[in-house]
Amino acid sequence: MSAGFGSWLFGASALGGMLGMASSIFIVLAATTFGSALLYAISGFGFAVLAAPPFLLFLDPARAIELVIIISTVLSIVVLRGLLPAIAPWLLLRLALGGFVGLPLGLVAFRYADPILVRAAAGAMIFGFAMLMAVSRRRSGQPGQGKHWGAFAMSPRLDLAAGAVSGFASALVGEPGPPVLIYLLLAGTAPRTVRATLLAFFALSYGVTLASHAATIGIPAPTWLAAGILLPFAFLGGLAGRPIGDRLGAEAFALLAIAVLAVAGAYTLGAAAVAFATA
Repeated sequence: MSAGFGSWLFGASALGGMLGMASSIFIVLAATTFGSALLYAISGFGFAVLAAPPFLLFLDPARAIELVIIISTVLSIVVLRGLLPAIAPWLLLRLALGGFVGLPLGLVAFRYADPILVRAAAGAMIFGFAMLMAVSRRRSGQPGQGKHWGAFAMSPRLDLAAGAVSGFASALVGEPGPPVLIYLLLAGTAPRTVRATLLAFFALSYGVTLASHAATIGIPAPTWLAAGILLPFAFLGGLAGRPIGDRLGAEAFALLAIAVLAVAGAYTLGAAAVAFATA
């Protein structure tokens, strides 16, 4: 299915194929884009975490990750509006500097990585993030409520390290968010600061990653076309998520996020394991 759909979506007649040959799979990707953007608008995180598994299922890893990066870059910039005053500038700077260090390593890994290992890494990251949220909620109430685990205090070195891991993950699997969010949750950072700083970091990280991919690896024109066709679904999801986020309670959202992330991570890991066993 992956090879056929890849040739359909990214071949010379991509637009014509999108209107006909594999319309059912296009519906899946459009719905995934809409749903991921919806949850992103509700929570302030998670577009790449939720969108990457289905994209990796139906596309080859290179094209899937590039699509996630393009859509995430635009969506992060749009959602960031209105939260600029809440950004912690020095924290953002250190995270960004660390990201610049980790990004080239991720690009090298991306160029030579085994597709199965890429999927396994994405699944492990997603599942680990879900488990961390569950433990955080159990030990200190709702995630991100400013309660400290006591594991460590934030420091400039840890800021840089978290940014480096995020930069590596951004280039390799298109998901810079989980490493930084895990770090900020463990350190008990105030929720508004977490949301604003994360969104700013996403916009910066995705933008740099996108430019790096375009300059070093190359992004085919049909990938840009596919991203342009899927972007309206991301915008619609973002617009629909704002009023839902205002009404959805923290408890309900925490349960929803943990369940979705755990299922997505477990499924992606399982798919990678099956592919490895049958390779």
